Amino acid sequence: MKLLVLLTAALILVSGCERRAEAPAPDRPAVTGETIVDLSYSFDKDTVYWVTAEEFKHETVAEGMTDNGYFYSAYNYSGAEHGGTHIDSPVHFAEGKQTVDQIPLEKLIGNAVKIDVSSKAAEDRDYLVSVQDLQDWEKANGEIPKNSIVLLQTGFGKFYPDKEKYLGTANRGEAAVKELHFPGLDPAAAKWLIENRKINAVGIDTASIDRGQSTLFESHVALMTNDIPAFENVANLDKIPAKGFRIVALPIKIKGGSGAPLRIIAMVGKGN
Repeated sequence: MKLLVLLTAALILVSGCERRAEAPAPDRPAVTGETIVDLSYSFDKDTVYWVTAEEFKHETVAEGMTDNGYFYSAYNYSGAEHGGTHIDSPVHFAEGKQTVDQIPLEKLIGNAVKIDVSSKAAEDRDYLVSVQDLQDWEKANGEIPKNSIVLLQTGFGKFYPDKEKYLGTANRGEAAVKELHFPGLDPAAAKWLIENRKINAVGIDTASIDRGQSTLFESHVALMTNDIPAFENVANLDKIPAKGFRIVALPIKIKGGSGAPLRIIAMVGKGN
């Protein structure tokens, strides 16, 4: 009898171990039915910055084996707030509005939609995403939900980090500002989103929410006056669907910052 009890206990233990071994790891996307897509560019010597901004620097402090027999590496980095995949906080274009550290997380994490105008931008480097583009998207996909993050795909991500193709110029400095040519969001469309859809944030796969030839930056002003942040130089928008996904967009929490490097991902629902 004692032997039978021991054998039974052993079988139960083995069976339990097998079930645990077969269970998927809790951090695998398969558990939630979502696929994770990285929408951020790495920061390195090729990172695209505004033509007047300080570019990214990465300096070696230490790298190699120590006298005590272990490997050690450490580096210094620097660069402007606005470069590579980054966030524009509202204070960037609106006095007294939210700085990077003040933006509520609810505006940076949530349901999102993608509006693709790449075919039009391919014909016009200075294309403006219009109210009609937004309404055409809604005819095909339904109304943009309240509190959504709206991502704009112009197709210019395919040029990154080739500055001449991506920005319209490889030159730097104040004189190069006039040479910038890339698409952006029409100020009228920015106002339409604010007034009619109550969005949380806007992102785009170019260097600015306003097109390269803008001098008044009216889309920035319209959004940021209403405490709506913008994500710029967003990567891999061609890898996500028009809807059915969530965004997590977390910047470096720079106190008082007008912007910051951004790690942004899309979590695409099963079946999209």
